[in-house]
Amino acid sequence: MSVILRFALILVAVSTAGSVFSADLLVDNVNGYTLDSNGKLQHFEALLVDKGKVTATGSRAAMKERADGASVVDGKGRTLLPGLYDAHGHVMGLGAMSMQADLVGTQSLDAALAEVKRFAEAHPDSAWVTGRGWNQVVWKLDRFPTAKELDGAVADRPVLLGRIDGHAAWANTAAIKLAGVDKNTKDPTGGRIERDADGNPSGVFVDAAIGLVASKIPPLTAAQRSASLDSALQQMASLGLTSVADARIDVPTFELYKRFADKGKLTTRIYAMIGGTGEDFDVISKDGPLIGYGKDFLTVRSVKLYADGALGSRGAAMIAGYSDDPKNHGLLFHSQQDLTAMFGKVLGKNYQVAVHAIGDKANREVLDSLASAYATHGGKALRNRVEHAQVVSLEDIPRFVTLNLVASMQPTHATSDMNMAEDRVGAERIKGAYAWQRFLEQGTRVAAGSDFPVESANPFFGLHAAVTRQDHENRPDGGWYPEQALSLTEAFRAFTLDAAYAGHQEKTVGTLESGRWADFILVDQDIFAIDPKLIWKTRVLGTWVAGKNVFTNELPNKPGQPQS
Repeated sequence: MSVILRFALILVAVSTAGSVFSADLLVDNVNGYTLDSNGKLQHFEALLVDKGKVTATGSRAAMKERADGASVVDGKGRTLLPGLYDAHGHVMGLGAMSMQADLVGTQSLDAALAEVKRFAEAHPDSAWVTGRGWNQVVWKLDRFPTAKELDGAVADRPVLLGRIDGHAAWANTAAIKLAGVDKNTKDPTGGRIERDADGNPSGVFVDAAIGLVASKIPPLTAAQRSASLDSALQQMASLGLTSVADARIDVPTFELYKRFADKGKLTTRIYAMIGGTGEDFDVISKDGPLIGYGKDFLTVRSVKLYADGALGSRGAAMIAGYSDDPKNHGLLFHSQQDLTAMFGKVLGKNYQVAVHAIGDKANREVLDSLASAYATHGGKALRNRVEHAQVVSLEDIPRFVTLNLVASMQPTHATSDMNMAEDRVGAERIKGAYAWQRFLEQGTRVAAGSDFPVESANPFFGLHAAVTRQDHENRPDGGWYPEQALSLTEAFRAFTLDAAYAGHQEKTVGTLESGRWADFILVDQDIFAIDPKLIWKTRVLGTWVAGKNVFTNELPNKPGQPQS
């Protein structure tokens, strides 16, 4: 950043210098950045906090004048940013990874089988072996793996392993037999059983078919659920995530979150989406939306629905057949009529719709159903969201403006999928895929997330992918469809202000303006000054939520003074 621009930003940041502030915490000597409520980048050298909320930002001298008696954190010149907001993750799924076989990053079928075998041997008392993260595309297998292959690693007990996208699962023979699935079992609506030449289940279950086997896995105990949440909270704090939209909860998870909030144990703010419009919705929504519970640590005012599957497993619903599998159009989870009815139920109770749609057919069905539901139930002002909006027909993209929709998108999906996406959809449909700039240019808010644990929960991976459209080895040269890349300020906004906007929370989090919660992080490099190719290497040194330190990697205290 130029000296002139930095000085100009400081002048803006200290424009409140004539005001009187109270403060119980001064964060001094920082290279601070935040957006204002209009999305303009501001710079500051010190931050004042009182009772967990930002009082002011500005120059060191101006802030010190108003910090008499306050505890001091010396930032040692480090870069300070607002806490980052992941607009689409799966909190309990992240926490559960510590109890499962982790196949993320395995480069071959043999490597994955070896890891499953190692995990099973390390957990001899587990009735089931579960895990996730395999990807046959990375393995260059050109097919799904089989139950027989998995039997070679573990045959003495059932095994079920989720694909990297969570939309397919790989079972061994013991699991298939326990589930009672055979050649006579029909594919469920919105799902598919992969079969061998004789019609027998071959080992992989896609989308709704996963439940045929997964339903047989014993539920987690209360202790396991608490341990999973503890693990997830620790991981998110260490990565600088101070807020997250949790994309599907059930009643037990809702109750667990409330207990943690009541005990002051939540260290990341959770914007939770109820899973579906069935019994969980009926129970949780009984008293209407829960907004700002436990000092804004828990909000439940959204409902997660699904229109289709995922691209990698060819479950995303496409208008025309897959370019690499022309007879396959993917899977729609609901009829148009049923989806419209679900939207109506959600909107009718004043909840936000957050609907997973990846294929162009699914996105069109969602747009049509929302238009119909608005006509009957209203709800257009609820900032309804399309989760992923991954492959959208060019003629449908403008409808996001007409229907007042937020595009909730995940930058690392583009860099993870670029090895197969164009094979799946072809050169024409790819123009409306991962099309972040197309949405921004028409005025649609883009809320950025990761879909963890499908992707890494590290938000700096997402910022890097958004800006470079490259992997961590700087491939491809110049970026994958670089015209759709975001500027760093646009990406920063998508992971802060606009992620908060998507949750109706821009007045409380997302920036470090006066009156917002003092959720902030210190990091080891200035992301606005370095080569964008290095953004993914950024390391979080400390995380504060409501002015309280919840993670420290390198203590930035001024000697002899307490840390708040």
